[in-house]
Amino acid sequence: MLRGVNVGGYRKIAMDALREVFESLGLHGAQTYIQSGNVVFHTAERDLTAVTRRIEDAIEQTFGFRPAVIVRTGGELRDILTRNPFASREGLDGSKLLILFLSRDPGPETRERVLRLDAGPEEVRMIGRELYIYYPNGMARPKLPAALLERTLGTPSTGRNWNTARKLLEMAQKLEASQ
Repeated sequence: MLRGVNVGGYRKIAMDALREVFESLGLHGAQTYIQSGNVVFHTAERDLTAVTRRIEDAIEQTFGFRPAVIVRTGGELRDILTRNPFASREGLDGSKLLILFLSRDPGPETRERVLRLDAGPEEVRMIGRELYIYYPNGMARPKLPAALLERTLGTPSTGRNWNTARKLLEMAQKLEASQ
């Protein structure tokens, strides 16, 4: 998942060009979902830190800017969705549930600071390297500002709503089945 591409006309990347970059790196079966930098691919490489760095380097060389890249395996994504702390809630609107994927676990002190933030009507839960935020009034005008979250977390992150995360898992499962 790429952070901050194709947002407001800035840091533009065409998805077909992005897939080509991934394929050139030996990341097979690259598929994109919507225009916001979601890529599902297959690799036999297990050092995901090295894979992330290679992707960031290639995007910078090809497109002239370096977005943060957050990588999760299909199994990790499945676990993230399974651990949804809001799953038992009746009538949950997936478009109002954001999963913030962090590049690293922020540690217990930072986790505590984040959970103490005044979130207003938003509800915040943190499990591992993911922050789950439910916006009952929608994400357009949240009480909990993204910039404050970012400063408090102190690690690169990117958010996807529940519906997008589910679609990415579905794509990953199909790709795994075809390998």
